[in-house]
Amino acid sequence: MLKTVLRGLSAAFLATLPLTVPAPAQAAETLSLTEAVAALPIAVESREGYDRDAFRHWNSGADPTDGCNTRAEVLIAEAVEAPAVGPKCRLTGGRWFSYYDQVWVTSASGLDIDHMGPLAEAWDSGASTWSAARREAYANDLGADASLVAVTARSNRSKSDQDPATWLPPAAEVHCRYIAEWVGTKLRWTLSADEAEAAAMREVAADCPDTVVTYEPAR
Repeated sequence: MLKTVLRGLSAAFLATLPLTVPAPAQAAETLSLTEAVAALPIAVESREGYDRDAFRHWNSGADPTDGCNTRAEVLIAEAVEAPAVGPKCRLTGGRWFSYYDQVWVTSASGLDIDHMGPLAEAWDSGASTWSAARREAYANDLGADASLVAVTARSNRSKSDQDPATWLPPAAEVHCRYIAEWVGTKLRWTLSADEAEAAAMREVAADCPDTVVTYEPAR
């Protein structure tokens, strides 16, 4: 009789367990900037077949019920002085600091949201093989602070889809930070670098002995 009761309790307990167990989040890893650059796989890049529309953005963001898309959520998160959020997530007021060019901005309309790793660069470096859902996740990545950056429209458009071999922020004092965020984004998404890109990053990293890269692999 006791065994029957225990078997019944065990069955009831098992019935309450989820059918699938979520995969544990991978732990963040921290490397020196030099080590992080060396950890990137080197590969020839190809832009064949690239279409910006293959990366759906901006989607409904982290909270689909708040009326704010990913772009607006980055602006709210990065504001030094918070803007007022009105109906349909209209932002008024607020103050931001564009770190690429060290410029203060007092209107959300004066800012672009830069993909630290441009969408075309991601395509060249491995995203061409991804599913549409993973490309959308990349284009709207709110899981790492460095993935999406509010900067002046002028600096973002100057950068365009260039990698560090041909473009670095005009403010030289932020080059260590920029390369760390670029490398961290690529490691997070398991993207490669080409030879010229890696060489440019090694050159910057040599002058940044105290800079570290902390990243958590994207799921």
